[in-house]
Amino acid sequence: MKKNYRLKLDALDILVEDVLAAFGGGVVILKGDLAAGKTTLVKAMAKKLDYKEDVTSPTFSLQQCYGEKIFHYDIYNHGLEHFISLGMLEELDKEGLHFVEWGDEKLADILQNAGIDVITIEIEKTSNDMREYTICTH
Repeated sequence: MKKNYRLKLDALDILVEDVLAAFGGGVVILKGDLAAGKTTLVKAMAKKLDYKEDVTSPTFSLQQCYGEKIFHYDIYNHGLEHFISLGMLEELDKEGLHFVEWGDEKLADILQNAGIDVITIEIEKTSNDMREYTICTH
């Protein structure tokens, strides 16, 4: 199932509320070009979940944890195979919301086969303050 949103960045709460209402836990795979707004979306999700500290991209650290139930990963630099070789798939089975930047269908298939709930959000930058979001449930 797919659902599309075309939103200004200052209206991102609409998407956040819909996603959190429909998907309370599991893995959210985030796709989009560089600077499309993947980390911006994670920031908005964390804020809605009352996380008050700074949310930053885990590009160089691979994983960031925000509180006890919000996890953020970036597999751009090393890829899925490296992520798997580090045993990070086990992290994705923890209770909470897991946001994986640069994930793909292969990761979604692995997670589904392991019984982990997965959605994919594709982000397309249509202007400096406007994005197209496509949510796919697996």
